[in-house]
Amino acid sequence: MKKKLVLSFGGLMLSAVLAFGQANIMPAKPQAGPVVITGAIIHVGNGKVISNGYIAFDKGKITAIGEGTAPNTAGATIVNANGKQVYPGFICPITSLGLVEFESVRATDDETETGELNPHVRSLIAYNTDSKVIPTVRSNGVLLAQPTPQGGTMPGQSSVMMLDGWNWEDAAYKKDIGIHMTWPVARAARGRRGGFGAPGGAPQESPAERAQKAIDGFVSLFSQAKSYAEAKPAVTNVRLAAMVGLFNGTKKLFINADGAKEIMQAVNFAKQFGVQAVIVGGRESYLVTDILKDNNVPVVIKETQALPDKDEDDVYLPYKLPHLLQEAGVMYGLTGTGFWRQRNLPFEAGQAVGYGLTKEQAVSMITLNNAKILGIDKTTGTLETGKDANLFISTGDALDMLTLNVENAYIQGKSISLDNLHKQLYKRYSEKYGLKANVN
Repeated sequence: MKKKLVLSFGGLMLSAVLAFGQANIMPAKPQAGPVVITGAIIHVGNGKVISNGYIAFDKGKITAIGEGTAPNTAGATIVNANGKQVYPGFICPITSLGLVEFESVRATDDETETGELNPHVRSLIAYNTDSKVIPTVRSNGVLLAQPTPQGGTMPGQSSVMMLDGWNWEDAAYKKDIGIHMTWPVARAARGRRGGFGAPGGAPQESPAERAQKAIDGFVSLFSQAKSYAEAKPAVTNVRLAAMVGLFNGTKKLFINADGAKEIMQAVNFAKQFGVQAVIVGGRESYLVTDILKDNNVPVVIKETQALPDKDEDDVYLPYKLPHLLQEAGVMYGLTGTGFWRQRNLPFEAGQAVGYGLTKEQAVSMITLNNAKILGIDKTTGTLETGKDANLFISTGDALDMLTLNVENAYIQGKSISLDNLHKQLYKRYSEKYGLKANVN
């Protein structure tokens, strides 16, 4: 009886998922003709701001940008943005966006693969372009993301995806840019006391012993992968073949590490094997800025709206971390937590302005900096001639939740829909109760 009830509940949940999964927001069509935005305050993304500026793009590429009167462009659609602000599309690294729909429904959670070492697993083929969450995130100016696998010590590979498209092939912006791993922590959980193992039983491994065993496993795997890359064997080993890009420079190694000791170990490990590392999390990265800077290792900060790990730390430390890395000359970017909370990415960046960053440094943190870390800065991250037209228009400051209001957004010049399920529900119940719906 209990089993039947569980199955029935699962069936109801699946029905709910299917109902919400019905698509009613269409992907954008390719840019049909030139577009010129005029009269805007343009945040270039590299620290520069253009007052009363114009930006023109055609066939998905920016063709002109400057201050004053825009050049005549035959047949162009003119978008009057007087008093409004134009930003590069925000970029969200390290996220499960597009991989998870309902956290409580296993059938809609595709971020984790079975096993510990899965460098060959590719997250992009699980990316769900029909996710109802994606439109709510891009409505806040986030136009590119890095859906990242989770679970295990080496969960797989990630790609950069556009937040618009019919399928993952359409949405792929840059495929298989990196492999992810979690560096082991060599200390007991907080509050643990005494020895290890049950009374009278055989002693168990200490956290330090378990961590060292995991590190030894990484050394063994990377040694095999490096030999494989150099030997180019006739028989393909899928797991090792996926790691070849780490040694020829086409992929980066994203290492989850928060403690200063773990960060130093991870950087030295990457240096030992000659791979380009990115630290993800980096809560104590401000303590080891010299080693990060000397080895050209960037940090993707995971969420600033959080409490510090240690009771003795400054309670505002997470808010200050971007400024501390900025002052130390370490390359840094920012991501949020999970998937739906990525809509708060611009507001977390804005919060850092109150703790040391300038406003344009905060904009760069989630545009140019993130683009550099993901290896896509040659085509996006700033508003410059020749780059992809990934940008949006807001009526107010995009880093302030009280004034952000995205009116137009473009990905590779395509005018994307800014409708989403939240807006639809708001309009629906505003109509029901006779309220004025004030949404685009």
